[in-house]
Amino acid sequence: MNQEQFDKMKNDAGFIAALDQSGGSTPKALAAYGVPEDSYSNDDEMFDLVHQMRTRIITSPSFRSDRILGAILFEQTMDREIEGQFTGDYLASKGVVPFLKVDKGLAEQENGVQLMKPIDNLEETLRRANERNIFGTKMRSVVHEANPEGIKAVVDQQFEIGKQIISAGLVPIIEPEVNIHSDDKEQSEEILKKEILKHLNQLNEGQNVMLKLSIPTKANAYQELTDHPRVVRVVALSGGYSREEANEKLKDNHGVIASFSRALASDLNANQSDEEFDRSLKGAVDSIYDASVNKK
Repeated sequence: MNQEQFDKMKNDAGFIAALDQSGGSTPKALAAYGVPEDSYSNDDEMFDLVHQMRTRIITSPSFRSDRILGAILFEQTMDREIEGQFTGDYLASKGVVPFLKVDKGLAEQENGVQLMKPIDNLEETLRRANERNIFGTKMRSVVHEANPEGIKAVVDQQFEIGKQIISAGLVPIIEPEVNIHSDDKEQSEEILKKEILKHLNQLNEGQNVMLKLSIPTKANAYQELTDHPRVVRVVALSGGYSREEANEKLKDNHGVIASFSRALASDLNANQSDEEFDRSLKGAVDSIYDASVNKK
């Protein structure tokens, strides 16, 4: 583990850019960027186009390390290059900490939650991540209902795999998302917090994690998690909120920074000039940074 990157993630001001749309969500991400599905005829062409989009974001003058602490990458992005360097190396050269999405998507809903599908070849993926100088990983589950059994299963699975990631020398971002449209979202968050705390309290001094959580219904509901000695950082996903709404909710939660995807890229378009693109990205970056740093 890179100690300088660890210190940056734990202590510096800023947020994490989530650039990890996978095969299932890539068409939507491209469409939002102004690239319709008839612009490509197969997956290879689709992933070429999304890499061009991510490259444009990462190489923009507004993608700055004094605002953006880290970036989460899709596996194909990790294996591709930007300006002659593997993406993780390029990010590190800019002072941005690289993370890798390692989950393989969600299983069908059961007990009010969606667990992760089995992560095939995880050890091999983690080996390659180390070769590509990746600092940490990210994996996502979803909670739809306040079902104690289901939420326990989500957290158990996340920490079981998280410990394997820690053993490989990487820092896992554990992401048990709570559906923002859930009728019992606040109740789910209380159950989730208790389950996460159980696992955090069982980690030893050399085992550290990050948490990526939906912005809680009750402000500062996750304060015990942000203060826990085994938590490097708590970051928030936008979860379907607009950037403006996500930023306002985030400002109410002390110690929590953003890790936005759609909310970061929502104003970007393939047809923008470089000047227009950079101006749009700068507006998004500055507003998300402000919500991450300046609390109410």
